[in-house]
Amino acid sequence: MRRPRVKQPVTPLAYGSDEAAAAACGASVDFYVKYIRSELRLVRRGRKRLVPVAEIARWLEENSARTLEP
Repeated sequence: MRRPRVKQPVTPLAYGSDEAAAAACGASVDFYVKYIRSELRLVRRGRKRLVPVAEIARWLEENSARTLEP
């Protein structure tokens, strides 16, 4: 007998704009587009824009450090 395969959750490597805004940054899409997206490196294919998870982490690290400086 074969054991059923257990599906492992897939960790995304990149987000679309809606997902990047909501899940990663906790911001609305409008806020994300106006204030954040221009500072991120994006992957563009056709009309689709993907934001690598590592790029969001980099942006958050750089911008959180600014608020702690005297």
